Amino acid sequence: MINVVLCDDHAVLRRGIRDTLTEATDIKVTGEAGGYAELREVLRSAPCDVLLLDLNMPGRGGLEVLATLRETHSTIKVVVVSMYPEDQYALRCLKAGAQGYANKASDPAELINAVRVVMQGRKYLTAEVAQMLAESLAQPVLESPHATLSERELQTLIKIASGRRLADIAEELMLSPKTVSVYRSRVLEKLKLSNNAELTVYAIRNELV
Repeated sequence: MINVVLCDDHAVLRRGIRDTLTEATDIKVTGEAGGYAELREVLRSAPCDVLLLDLNMPGRGGLEVLATLRETHSTIKVVVVSMYPEDQYALRCLKAGAQGYANKASDPAELINAVRVVMQGRKYLTAEVAQMLAESLAQPVLESPHATLSERELQTLIKIASGRRLADIAEELMLSPKTVSVYRSRVLEKLKLSNNAELTVYAIRNELV
């Protein structure tokens, strides 16, 4: 039996993933969490072989949680489950220590496959991610400017380009408006841009939104 814990701040999505996984006779959902603090409590008592981790959560983001888990629960295999397209985050997550990356928009049955694959000690790669990985190894290319952004900086860029106000972004990420403003300033500096309009154009041109 494969023990799985779900970490996603959207209860409806968690329920959908749980319902999908219960269709497999060799998988058991042993715990659920809506954020990192709750996840720490769950992992103290719930057996966990595989963690399905949402990338975009309030408070500590998925990549931050992933880095911490590598130190505190190194035996747990992590599959990142995200709304972000593979070309924006999959390789980041794999390099950060995740065993797999799945898009929430993909076939739900693929999550069952992902859990089984990583439990066997292999990486779970979709065809798209495998192709990207092969290309990055065969033909190293200059990274896009936004590849230098931290997780929070990239999230801020995407949310600004999607029309969110700084106050809304702060609330969604459970940060202070001042902190989000600092992230915005860093993004502008790193991308050599001047204002939100230019940020939006950059995001659209690079297919971030």
